[in-house]
Amino acid sequence: MGASGIGIWQLIIILGIVLLLFGSKRLRHLGSDLGNALKGFKQAMSDSEENTKTEVIEDQHSTENTQTFSETTEKKTV
Repeated sequence: MGASGIGIWQLIIILGIVLLLFGSKRLRHLGSDLGNALKGFKQAMSDSEENTKTEVIEDQHSTENTQTFSETTEKKTV
């Protein structure tokens, strides 16, 4: 008996009932659809992280360019 109170025989019975209700063909399609959804989610998360890193780098460059421009104009006015 597992930690959740469900044993191996109960899981086998549940799996058998699910197979009878949905059929193996539908379960196969359901599994592939779920896998594709997870792949899409992971890809979206990695794209989001890359965009965030790019924005941070662009902000840093923008700030550096602004500071350099300010320093240059201050030197010319002095």
